[in-house]
Amino acid sequence: MGTIGRRRLLESAGVLLAAGGISAGGVTVAVEEENKAGKPLPLQLKDFEPRSMLHMPETKVERSRYPLIDIHTHLSRVAKSAHGVGIGEEMEYAAPVDAVLPLMDRKNIRMMVNLTGGVGKGLDEAIGKFQTPHPDRFLTFTEPWWERSNQPGYGQFQADEIVRAHKVGARGLKVLKTLGLYLREKVSTGPLVKVDDKRFDPMWESCGSLGIPVAIHVSDPEAFFLPIDRFNERFEELNNHPDWSFHGKDFPSNAEILEARNRVLERHPKTQFIVLHVGNDAENLPYVAECMDRFPNMHVEMGARIGELGRQPRMSRKFFDKYQDRILFGTDAVPHGTDTPQQVFTDKLYEIYYRFLETEDEYFDYAPARVPPQGRWRIYGLGLPDEILKKVYHENAARLLQIKI
Repeated sequence: MGTIGRRRLLESAGVLLAAGGISAGGVTVAVEEENKAGKPLPLQLKDFEPRSMLHMPETKVERSRYPLIDIHTHLSRVAKSAHGVGIGEEMEYAAPVDAVLPLMDRKNIRMMVNLTGGVGKGLDEAIGKFQTPHPDRFLTFTEPWWERSNQPGYGQFQADEIVRAHKVGARGLKVLKTLGLYLREKVSTGPLVKVDDKRFDPMWESCGSLGIPVAIHVSDPEAFFLPIDRFNERFEELNNHPDWSFHGKDFPSNAEILEARNRVLERHPKTQFIVLHVGNDAENLPYVAECMDRFPNMHVEMGARIGELGRQPRMSRKFFDKYQDRILFGTDAVPHGTDTPQQVFTDKLYEIYYRFLETEDEYFDYAPARVPPQGRWRIYGLGLPDEILKKVYHENAARLLQIKI
């Protein structure tokens, strides 16, 4: 095949997989870039950074149109053991409060909610570092005391701990995907504890009686439950982080986890649940909508999922229109370097969220990362009207948190 033929093939296919397939360094592709010998040069897929030839308007939104509450941040976290479960009351902090406030002021962020505030003395410490000196800028959620979950009387103990946490200033409960994907009956061994295990019923009820919301994350993207192969659209991400995969072994399916969560929502109708990451199923908005219709106590936030929402803009816009009173703004952000690139606090991170929500710009990056962290696609803005923006940016969260903004 001549030069013109090879170029047309590449243009129609996007990339051409080499015969070598998957290697330790990633997927090798052949690119039509003639060297002096007239041969194509090899290129690792991780180094492939195509520049779009579309000439599109670009709107820079430096500040949100209205003040916002970021309901999903991680300013602290419980130290974790090798098996991924928080241990004891020891806390880790990614940045001091003085390093976060200037960003908040620049980006019109009125308040950040630190979801991973820990338990016991760790919770007291986290509240003391952020919420106590700046009660109008930071709120803190507590977490379940996972390491005690297999002890006798845990249900009542955990319910009492929620009451204690609320008394010292916690404004909600955060449930990590520890429940459903990591927590086992014997800490690091034994069967996985199910999301709807009834030992947690007193905990859910305690939150309902106190009027504090539960921010719950019990699953991951659907692709994480599928084989890491050439059909998986998150191949690059999972190939770089194979420990993120929940395919095989004794893991339940994504559908099983979500249905177990739904049973919890159904059993505790007086408890308000913020189901994080667009209901843990942003790729399937019809299913999320079905759940929202079934459970009036279900709310969602969008942290680290505009990459999914933005590639289905028409369906997403209809979703925002219908559920505008139950969608919250969140980023799942951390101050620096402790998570994936799309989640690190930067001006650009927030500007991308604002652009997605406020403009009708087309085909732009959904994360500041050099290579798209979730998949090689781009997103489209929703151009939400002011009345919906106000609700998403702060009104819905303020109502659930029972605060004025």
